[in-house]
Amino acid sequence: MAENLTRRIIKSHLVSGDMVAGSEIALKIDQTLTQDATGTMAYLQFESIGIPKAKTELSVSYVDHSCLQVGFRNADDHRFLQTVARKHGIYFSRPGNGICHQLHMERFGVPGKTLLGSDSHTPHGGSLGMLAMGAGGLDIALAMAGKPFHVKMPKVVNVRLTGTLKPYVATKDIILELLRRCSVKGGVGKVFEYSGPGVEALTVPQRATICNMGAELGLTTSVFPSDEQTRHFLKAESREECFVELKTGEGFDYDEIIEIDLNTLEPLVAQPHMPDRVVPVTDLKEMKVNQVWVGSCTNANYHDMVNIAKILKGKQVHPDVSFSVSIASRQVLHMLTEEGWLNDIVDAGARILELTCGPCGGAGQSPCSGGISVRTNNRNFEGRSGTKDAKVYLVSPETAAMTALKGTLSTAEEASEQLRDYQEPKRYHIDDRMIIPPAEDGSEAEVIKGPNIKGLPEFSELQDSVTGEAVIKVEDNISTDHIIPALPEIVAYRSNIPAISEYAFSGIDASFASRCKEKQGGFIIAGKNYGQGSSREHAALAPKYLGIKAVIAVSFARIHSQNLANFGIMPLEFKNEADYGRINEGDVLEIKDLLNCLDKNTIKIKNVTKGEEYPLIHHLSEYQITSIKAGSILKLAAK
Repeated sequence: MAENLTRRIIKSHLVSGDMVAGSEIALKIDQTLTQDATGTMAYLQFESIGIPKAKTELSVSYVDHSCLQVGFRNADDHRFLQTVARKHGIYFSRPGNGICHQLHMERFGVPGKTLLGSDSHTPHGGSLGMLAMGAGGLDIALAMAGKPFHVKMPKVVNVRLTGTLKPYVATKDIILELLRRCSVKGGVGKVFEYSGPGVEALTVPQRATICNMGAELGLTTSVFPSDEQTRHFLKAESREECFVELKTGEGFDYDEIIEIDLNTLEPLVAQPHMPDRVVPVTDLKEMKVNQVWVGSCTNANYHDMVNIAKILKGKQVHPDVSFSVSIASRQVLHMLTEEGWLNDIVDAGARILELTCGPCGGAGQSPCSGGISVRTNNRNFEGRSGTKDAKVYLVSPETAAMTALKGTLSTAEEASEQLRDYQEPKRYHIDDRMIIPPAEDGSEAEVIKGPNIKGLPEFSELQDSVTGEAVIKVEDNISTDHIIPALPEIVAYRSNIPAISEYAFSGIDASFASRCKEKQGGFIIAGKNYGQGSSREHAALAPKYLGIKAVIAVSFARIHSQNLANFGIMPLEFKNEADYGRINEGDVLEIKDLLNCLDKNTIKIKNVTKGEEYPLIHHLSEYQITSIKAGSILKLAAK
């Protein structure tokens, strides 16, 4: 059988490696994107490499995460991002223009290209037939310097969609169904490639919701075909010249196949505090709700907003519900305003927020104490909303809008007739004035750095023997939000590693940072799927600064494992899962003959406190081992 689309794109961009599942490959990257929460560090790293101009076909710096300018820090970082972009050949999307993934899909995405982004939801671009992957900021800096991206060759799973969605069932329910079936760990080492007659009716923005939230499955990425829906979208964006047909599905070879009959789907909801705790909305019907938010990169496109406007038209939000809406881009906002849909949303009692990620990461609209918040974003980790004891439920925009009206969790089945006649626009409103191109000659451009922007920490070479305490022991599914919370007051220190390190694990153990300083670092002990969630490399940089030598876990999430290796921290796994239970916080641990044992994958760790020894394994490539031995791949790149 012929090679699937994912393998065809990989083959056309392959720099080195064998296309065998699980083995490391290196890929040429065509495009990069950054956002402000991760971009400041990425560009500091790019500067340290010493390349005068980005070598990619296209690189874009977006400001969309931390737009609330309380104090000088965010404003200073935005100024740095704009000036460094001007100097080094990078496009800059100004604050208020919209959310990076939506904007990149609208104005820059090209079928068949590779896209690497310093945000875990970069797979959004798979809606256009791109191979779009999230990574840490250092990987983006290296890609801009012309270096290939190193990743393990994924298995490719064909998700075959048949049938037709009911009017009140959304594409959000498709990805929730996959999370229900596969779990947050079920996509590790895989790409989900979509095909089937059910795909043909899905618009590019609808496909984007599925690709975007595929990150919660642990996938390397998700890919849709480039077909007539893609042509229509690009033509409506005045970019039809970018279209190329790319087929998936029947006749192509896949490692696995998942079948979903869209006729059978019903509205679903992810319960706290994990995106895979999915049940039918009817199971929780009549649950009283305090807050509803429609927005984020996952569900704030034109299609979503028109549908909620139809549901809200002529009605009023329940008096006990705080209802907010974040629109994904200025393009969408302009069209909603021009066509009158925004009036229907505002008149219903919605609070219109700035065009940013906002509440998704706790930047505003935190629920009340113990509150029930129904949201359309992609993650509902404990405390991520900014309220520790709040409970966040993830649903489609249609379910969210009806819930806002009723005051209780409700499907939009009664609005089926209003939702039947949606048509994609033939032309989108185009206004790129808030995307600033780089200087033709950036050699004289000045890069402005405020006082909060500090240099990178020292990256010392790996020693042959390491000793230290298990300074913290954590459970399964620890996210990067647990390691470095994404709250605005913390993210404001994103360009200041010493300052942001003070908040490491602060939501779990407020004494972690001070204990690391007292003990001169040590080891982190963790359960399964350590480091899931955001690509935020501060979750590796802060422990590095605090002297963490290795994270020993049952298993790791892909991006975080790479980030740890990038900055010289060993991501090691228990060979016998039961040994996780044998180490306690405070135990003194020792690893000897590291330089040799890393190469041979024969590491043993001695528990000095208990007089025991446990075998460890790693899944590191030669490239990653080289990085760890050097203290950081950045040191090698700078040479």
